[in-house]
Amino acid sequence: MSYLADSARYDQMTYRRTGRSGLKLPAISLGLWHNFGGDRPYELGRGIARRAFDLGVTHFDLANNYGPPYGSAEVTFGQILKDDLRPYRDELVISTKAGYDMWAGPYGEWGSRKYLLSSLDQSLTRMGLDYVDIFYSHRFDPETPLEETMGALVSAVQQGKALYVGISSYSPAKTREAAELLRSAGVPLLIHQPSYSMLNRWIEPELLDTLEEVGAGCIAFSPLAQGMLTDRYLNGVPADSRAAQNKSLSTDLLSDENLARIRALNDIAASRGQSLAQLALTWTIRDSRVTSALIGASSVDQLEQNLAALQAPPLTDDELAEIDKHAVESGIDLWATSSQSE
Repeated sequence: MSYLADSARYDQMTYRRTGRSGLKLPAISLGLWHNFGGDRPYELGRGIARRAFDLGVTHFDLANNYGPPYGSAEVTFGQILKDDLRPYRDELVISTKAGYDMWAGPYGEWGSRKYLLSSLDQSLTRMGLDYVDIFYSHRFDPETPLEETMGALVSAVQQGKALYVGISSYSPAKTREAAELLRSAGVPLLIHQPSYSMLNRWIEPELLDTLEEVGAGCIAFSPLAQGMLTDRYLNGVPADSRAAQNKSLSTDLLSDENLARIRALNDIAASRGQSLAQLALTWTIRDSRVTSALIGASSVDQLEQNLAALQAPPLTDDELAEIDKHAVESGIDLWATSSQSE
């Protein structure tokens, strides 16, 4: 039986304008970093994607090397498009990125024109698309002129292979430089994708102001701190967790100090009738300059629970003050090498 999207899919979702652009994104978007690779059952990812769209999630975020193996998340999403979502292509915002290692040799990572544009062509082939809505430079490359990296993004738009461009994990200074280079070429910087959570607040002192200044949006990835801001680790490390399998979360990060913070934040969530994950999402999008929070999902149930964060009342000043006592930098920013590069 062919898929038919829920006719009420836009009734509950909140959409936010991306900087000063004309594009709106759902307040919570779906990332395919985990659970959509070739190591996972196809029907699992398919069910999550369909349910997300039925609940108003129009933005699906990928990267060339999401998997495992590399590229397989894009292959999976391409099949979901073919099987279910193709009729709704114009209702979707699909993004991909290039910057981290993808293939062997000197042209398979970082920010050269050769790598970025070759990677984009490969991504389009894997997904069966003529264009993506957003193409990102996934990380700052300190050894390639920024003019070359931004020039590749401009070419992607000029070639009709991307509608908008973005950057991820760039410092405030490099964000300003990138925005100016793009603006001078007539291709505005649409969006920046930084890591951001209650335990990783690096964007607050300067980056958010910078994005407001240049007119770009912000989509926060890892708002649940690689799973630390959930109930998974309140009573130890489950055998099937990311930490136990060393997948983007080391047990070293689950220090006594961090666990004490997490448990205190969980108590605040409980006082609001929320799960810790829901509180983390409510908190992440409390600032209007944060266009969207990017979540993953390992099941439809988990997806639904996290999207329920959008139905919670706004955080009060007293609640924010209490959260600030425990929501402090916790040494978990795995992407700091890029965002601190000048």
